[in-house]
Amino acid sequence: MTDASATAVPRETLLGQLRAAVGAAHVLTDDQATRRFRKGHRAGEGAVLAVVRPGTLLEQWRVLQAAVAAGRIVIMQAANTGLTGGSTPDGADYDREIVLVNTLRITGVQVLGGGEQVVCLPGATLDRLEQALAPLGREPHSVIGSSCIGASVLGGICNNSGGALVRRGPAYTQLALYAQVREDGALQLVNHLGIVLGDTPEEILTRLQSGDYTAADVLHDPQRAASDPNYGEHVRAVDADTPARFNADPSRLFEASGSAGKLCLFAVRLDTFPKEPSTVFYVGSNAPDDLTAVRRHLLTALPRLPIAGEYIHRTAYDIGERYGKDTFLLIDRFGTARVPAAFALKSRIDGFFERFGLRGVTDRVIQGLTHLLPSHLPPRMLQMRERYEHHLLVRVSNDTADATRDFLAQHFGPSSTGGFFECDAEEGRKAFLHRFAIAGAAIRYREAHRASVEDIVALDVALRRNDRDWVEQLPADVEGDVIHKLYYGHFFCHVFHQDYIVKKGVDPLAMEHRMWALLDARRAEYPAEHNVGHLYVAKPALAGFYRELDPTNTFNPGIGHTSRLQGWEACCDAPAAWPKGYSEP
Repeated sequence: MTDASATAVPRETLLGQLRAAVGAAHVLTDDQATRRFRKGHRAGEGAVLAVVRPGTLLEQWRVLQAAVAAGRIVIMQAANTGLTGGSTPDGADYDREIVLVNTLRITGVQVLGGGEQVVCLPGATLDRLEQALAPLGREPHSVIGSSCIGASVLGGICNNSGGALVRRGPAYTQLALYAQVREDGALQLVNHLGIVLGDTPEEILTRLQSGDYTAADVLHDPQRAASDPNYGEHVRAVDADTPARFNADPSRLFEASGSAGKLCLFAVRLDTFPKEPSTVFYVGSNAPDDLTAVRRHLLTALPRLPIAGEYIHRTAYDIGERYGKDTFLLIDRFGTARVPAAFALKSRIDGFFERFGLRGVTDRVIQGLTHLLPSHLPPRMLQMRERYEHHLLVRVSNDTADATRDFLAQHFGPSSTGGFFECDAEEGRKAFLHRFAIAGAAIRYREAHRASVEDIVALDVALRRNDRDWVEQLPADVEGDVIHKLYYGHFFCHVFHQDYIVKKGVDPLAMEHRMWALLDARRAEYPAEHNVGHLYVAKPALAGFYRELDPTNTFNPGIGHTSRLQGWEACCDAPAAWPKGYSEP
């Protein structure tokens, strides 16, 4: 790391300012203490000057003031559950020291009206939001999935995160309170939350933190939306020659939404959604065209969109059953609220053993223990696994269950290549829980098989809505470098997660670039919902959006392989900045 900041505020002076702002106990500088913050959930790791954990919005503002005035990089982080390393440093080639601001201490969900909208503070997690809305009979944008690992609400907005719920589209709002560094280097607080809170940052942040506002202060501007108002119509267009959703879609980039940490968020205002009684159907087939027919019919013929449609390939099913068992059992027995604490404890234990060169100790121990336990999945799911290669979980509201049942019965006749069954409540819950436990199973497989696995290449891909050839066929030379391929995803949105467990000795980065070329040939968009992080290249429109938000490159520099230098020197629009192997579309 080049210490360009040495000519600005000295390191110890800045550390003193940060300690004065939040208290010495919440300014972490020791490598062991900072490990779980500066190391990504799946990717990304780097050094920091300090991890700072403010406890109030005003403390967050004062930390930001000190770091910006000192000429340091600021990386904002909440739950650190991203899969592409977008909320941690990545490597050591930054030109300034990094202050990482973790906001999880600033919890808070404020319900507006009868619960139709909420204001979420930086530490609000999807799980806590779901708990706050449950007594009101309402739900947040995303349930289970990201909420299982304690993902933050603001993190979802920053990344236009997707999700399993077909009607709701990517996480999106045009109502946010955020700080921005202008081109002249001045820090400003922008209140686009639609709530009258005062004039100065101190007044605005203090009143918001305490909920010191009335219903009359909450403005309702029809020109500003608190969720994506057009996604339902968009996803129904099954003959469109473009994907339904992807991170670089310019129509869903707006201030905080899609900002990827290029702003400092203090709050977002979001719509909530009625929680409806629903029915789950479990569909299996050995013919991909069967699932295509189900998708196209249910998206176009039902009077209301399905709630969810999740795909699982048999290999992903098997890896998830064996290597995601502990995640499944933890959530099944204790709920999602315990998962973040379990992840944090695991990270601390892993950090202790890594000091002695021992990696993956907890993963191997947990895997050894869970391997001794009997299967945790319902018998009818196990029977479907034996019969069929392709699996689809369909959740519909009860007012469309009859129409769905009639269609499936007609489509999967006696001579069909597939079949289905209607889940009872327990089967439906466990089927979807299994689907989301699969997401972390490849990581566990890697840690349990370090001798044969080099790493994981993880892609999230948006196919065109009219693409019927959705089953990937890899070239023989690529296939030979892979131990397992895990395909799963949000089938009705045509968004797929593709995890490749790579053989020892194979260069994962080179393989990822080969995969990009294959996806470009299929006219797919990627990433679809986890955002670019430090793994993907931000395409020109997205990189331009980042530069517009953060003209001095103070926040999260290098995201999407853009410039890491102050002021965007050698910026992302120069051909030399694209990683080797990347072909600009």
